[in-house]
Amino acid sequence: MVIALIGDSCTGKSTIADCLKQKLDAELYSGRDYLRLAKSESAAAALFRKKLEDAFGDGAMIYVISEKEHLALLPEKCVRVLITARLESIQRRFAQRMNGKLPPPVAAMLERKYGQFESEPHDLRLDTETLSPEEAAAAILRILPETNSF
Repeated sequence: MVIALIGDSCTGKSTIADCLKQKLDAELYSGRDYLRLAKSESAAAALFRKKLEDAFGDGAMIYVISEKEHLALLPEKCVRVLITARLESIQRRFAQRMNGKLPPPVAAMLERKYGQFESEPHDLRLDTETLSPEEAAAAILRILPETNSF
């Protein structure tokens, strides 16, 4: 089983992924983590694609995506979950990561990228403004195919 958590930065994807990882005993990758699989980017991407495909036969894998370019790595049959939050919340959360101050160029980047995944296909949309990470993980678990062993 492959679960893709897709969304803008600071929407809560990683926190939800940590909850899911514990419940599913899943392997977790985020962004460009797959680059550690090989010395060249193309070889690492090929190995990661194979690893994602293999996860359908045994185990579970969670892939956290905040860059559109990484969507191309996903297998067709994975579970895609769009994680959202209001722009103001994203900016506040990002500022907390930067010791409480959000530099204007970073704020502009967040505004420019905001909502970039809204038109992408997904199986479930979760708003972290209204759900705790545990509630979001439970919602994801409910939509997983019954054929899995979890």
